[in-house]
Amino acid sequence: MDGLNLGVALLLSLAIWLWLRARTLQRQSGLPRARLVYDDASAGRPPERPLVSHRHRLSGRPDFLLERGGAILPVEAKPLRRANAPYASDLLQLAAYCLLVEEDLGRTPPAGILRYAEQSWEIAWDAALRARLLETLAAMDAADEAGGADRSHAQAQRCAGCGMRAHCDQRLA
Repeated sequence: MDGLNLGVALLLSLAIWLWLRARTLQRQSGLPRARLVYDDASAGRPPERPLVSHRHRLSGRPDFLLERGGAILPVEAKPLRRANAPYASDLLQLAAYCLLVEEDLGRTPPAGILRYAEQSWEIAWDAALRARLLETLAAMDAADEAGGADRSHAQAQRCAGCGMRAHCDQRLA
């Protein structure tokens, strides 16, 4: 084998290895094959602009937006969380991102994806989830109009790890 053929063989081998490695990493991510259109979770990237719904007085930045088959799917990643089923609060957060995609981008997502450390769930953005989110937003508005709501401190460990702890007048001792 001459030098040219050896170089071509090495380049082809490297290309095959890179392709296999990319497929493995994609499978390990737990996310579907889709085009990444928004990334607010990768280290070193400037934050993406928040999505906004003026009608619902809501804004936020999902970790990712994926485009699959012409549909936009928001993704919320909780890389340290391990659970057999999604937490209710995480479902509502994902629902909020679905609503924001619909309101801000004008494209109703068929679903959103919730990713924990070892498992992913594709959650349908349907009438039931929309109603649950809107009921929660209405309850939050009612609490705000009534003078605000006390923070929930049912879990001391969660209170201790809160990023707002230093500024909270309701923190546990």
